[in-house]
Amino acid sequence: MRRRAKKNAAPTPEDTSPAPTEQVPPTPAPNAGQDRDPDVDLSHVAPLWGWRHPNSGRALHVTPGVEYQGTTTQVCGLFPFTAGAGTPVVGTPIGRHQLHGEVVCLDPLEWLREGLVTNPGVFVLGQPGTGKSTFVKRLITGAVATGTRALILGDSKPDYTDLTEYLDGQVIRIGRGLDRINPLDSGPMGKALKRMSGPDAEKLRWEVRSRRLSLLLALCTLVREGPVTNVEEVLLGRAMDLLDTRLDGQREPTVPDVLRILDQAPDDLVASSRSRTLDDYRRRTDDLVFTLDLLCSGSLAGVFDDQTSKPIDLDAPIVSVDISATGGAGDKLLTAAMLCTWAYGFGLVDASASLAQLGLAPRRNYMGVMDELWRALRGAPGLVEHADSLTRLSRAKGMASVMVTHSLADLEALPTEEDRAKARGLIDRSAVTVMAGLPPRELARVHEIMAMTPRERAMITSWAAPDSWQPDARHPGRGKIMIKVQGRQGLPVDVTLTSAERRLYDTDQAIRAEAKGGR
Repeated sequence: MRRRAKKNAAPTPEDTSPAPTEQVPPTPAPNAGQDRDPDVDLSHVAPLWGWRHPNSGRALHVTPGVEYQGTTTQVCGLFPFTAGAGTPVVGTPIGRHQLHGEVVCLDPLEWLREGLVTNPGVFVLGQPGTGKSTFVKRLITGAVATGTRALILGDSKPDYTDLTEYLDGQVIRIGRGLDRINPLDSGPMGKALKRMSGPDAEKLRWEVRSRRLSLLLALCTLVREGPVTNVEEVLLGRAMDLLDTRLDGQREPTVPDVLRILDQAPDDLVASSRSRTLDDYRRRTDDLVFTLDLLCSGSLAGVFDDQTSKPIDLDAPIVSVDISATGGAGDKLLTAAMLCTWAYGFGLVDASASLAQLGLAPRRNYMGVMDELWRALRGAPGLVEHADSLTRLSRAKGMASVMVTHSLADLEALPTEEDRAKARGLIDRSAVTVMAGLPPRELARVHEIMAMTPRERAMITSWAAPDSWQPDARHPGRGKIMIKVQGRQGLPVDVTLTSAERRLYDTDQAIRAEAKGGR
């Protein structure tokens, strides 16, 4: 444990002129005669800053004490002038320390500014029902209150709609018959591009192209459950270049546009495929055409095959993209919705950073929340690479990332060892790991990535399972979290809620309402 030692500097005399010959009676001490024994004479006790006459050591200003920090071994000789280093008080108040009651605060961007961490990534682990979403919502509420814009990139339950509406944010509902999202929409980056010129515009134009191609490749990988070939990647890139030239900024290209131009087989595409004849070209593009057709008319139809119907509001304090309506159509549609939402959200952050760098817009900070992370990563081999490329440079762009999942076992279930290694890298790059109740086997996996003390593991294990079968018994892990930074002692915290937060953060309202209705 680190301790602080304080050493007060000597007071500075106010006046050093010679003392008068006449003796000045001492000034009585402050509050003399109040709350004391009347028989005790305190007239000889000096006031707080000294006597009010020359040569008496009077000081108008007392210099703050010099502070030293060290371990208990180093500063034990200064006892009793030591004080505990305490808990971090920078950021959003999360709750009270379970051992000594001090308030614990957390904001990944503020911690980064103060040098407490090296990157603004937060990885949240915990069993269902132990308060993961409650912790994240508290983090979001505090971030929005201090001017950081929150992006809920794929709310699959939905958990964040009530909070978003309460904070006057924007809710976008993706699904058939609801809002659509165009995977090739440049979004805010396209709007930023229109305000730029010269080399900066050219650089952003290539970034737009790269993001479009990357997302389209990820969707194709998801649909066919296998990788895209080199020839197909070249053809997709060339097809989008031809569409940009033809559309000339009048509208955004769509997946049906790409499918149509591949069917038309213009000379540029035939030449790009290194095909000698048109029949050869058709053979090379057959699989790709069917893959794109599945995006437009297969299991993903009706969601990604037209223009974006409700763009993100750039001025909203919080934006939640609700993709819960896609869950009933299968994991592929839900995964595709998550991938598109991530790409769209991170594109917004890139556009904001580019405009701020050129002085065309104020610099803004963002907090991106990626809940149910495992559902997007397990869709097909290679999707972890897409998520990794999106989140890798968030620090330089003023964005904190909050990734939420139930267990590391979800990530260990990824199809290939390469994907599993990259998924572990997502945790390694998160400076802060927040754990709710977890069983011992799960903590063993966490310990392989982040060292934990036996006492820390025992505390988290004790939160994992209720010790009573009584219907109204409180789960021992509800509202208890461990905030852990690599190389430092963990902070066990009790999260306490206000009455408004209990209503807004409650993820079991639907279950309770159904139970009451059935009685």
